[in-house]
Amino acid sequence: MAAPTVLAVCVVHQLLPDSGAVGATGIDKRPVDGAVKVGKLGVYADVQADRKHHGGEKQAVYAYAQEDANWWAAELGRDIPFGTLFGENLRTTGIDVSNVRVGEQWRIGTVMLEATSPRNPCMTFARRMGLEKAGWVKRFAQEGRLGTYFRVLKTGTITAGDTIEVVHVPEGAPTVREAAAGPGRATD
Repeated sequence: MAAPTVLAVCVVHQLLPDSGAVGATGIDKRPVDGAVKVGKLGVYADVQADRKHHGGEKQAVYAYAQEDANWWAAELGRDIPFGTLFGENLRTTGIDVSNVRVGEQWRIGTVMLEATSPRNPCMTFARRMGLEKAGWVKRFAQEGRLGTYFRVLKTGTITAGDTIEVVHVPEGAPTVREAAAGPGRATD
């Protein structure tokens, strides 16, 4: 079995107009080449349009698994390209991103990340997918293929192709999927 790997590192391509309260979305992310700096607030050159609900130190980096993207592609009958529709910073393979434990730590490149919370699907995401009238937010949440937000414990660089090394798994901590489903969502 191959080691877990980063397939793509994505940053915002452009802010797009959105009919929601913020008026724009930063979900349109695209892969970048080479080593990408990652600071305490996330991947350099990335932007969140709605900083009240996205970004900050607890949601600095969003990871999504290729395996889950493939599942959605089959379900929806459409491609799920890196970053463009789901807005992830890291597209991974070989690791179940939605079943990491809150507090789990990963070393990727020279960066150390710590899992904090699941993605909370929102109407901006539904509009970006073109599924706002199809119950997308509820469906995405119910499937539990949410991806994970991470805080940055050690800044550095990440490159597509880097191996993901799980360096710490807190005993008894809920998985991100469990945190999404349970009361008192665990994010600290």
